[in-house]
Amino acid sequence: MKLYSYFRSSAAYRVRIALNLKGLPYEIVPIHLTKDGGHQRQPAFKAVNPQMRVPALELSSGEVLTQSLAIIEYLDDIQPERPLLPADALERAKVRAIAQIVACDIHPLNNLLPLQYLKRTLKHEQPDIDAWYHHWVTDGFTAIEAMIAPGPYACGAQVTLADICLVPQVYNARRLKVPLDSFPKIVAVEAACLKLAAFDKARPERQPDAE
Repeated sequence: MKLYSYFRSSAAYRVRIALNLKGLPYEIVPIHLTKDGGHQRQPAFKAVNPQMRVPALELSSGEVLTQSLAIIEYLDDIQPERPLLPADALERAKVRAIAQIVACDIHPLNNLLPLQYLKRTLKHEQPDIDAWYHHWVTDGFTAIEAMIAPGPYACGAQVTLADICLVPQVYNARRLKVPLDSFPKIVAVEAACLKLAAFDKARPERQPDAE
């Protein structure tokens, strides 16, 4: 499998974690999102993913999957060992709720394209953009902090999709200096996850395109 990835992309980070947890071999194909106007906009990558975003996962069959949550659930389907979603329907819904707060509520408002739009098109100054970023991360993390179960992971004793989504978002929050003092449970989950080889190997700074 080929994973089209950018080392700082939290969505690609999620898929790297999932691939590592599943023990599935993959090749990283770096797509730099800011150099030369963004390599994701070049025709070669647009042919891979018409949405021009990472991640994209190219299978051995030549099929290409996009959208991190869809990719991760596909991996869970084809490699059912060490499941990323609980068997119990209620617990599965709780895991998906945390994952979707990150992937559907926090991340879309703080992704590269919206931040660039705020700056380049709407002409907001950087302090205003930083305040926007901090607000939506804090808003989502406040909800997640209240939802975290007794650990060590976000939803109990097993790593789930919730952890896979949460850890990359915490990385981004740290990089952009969002205060985390109010979120001790989230910080503890991050620490527990990063002790695992699958998470450690997926860290942005360990990627071949890391700067």
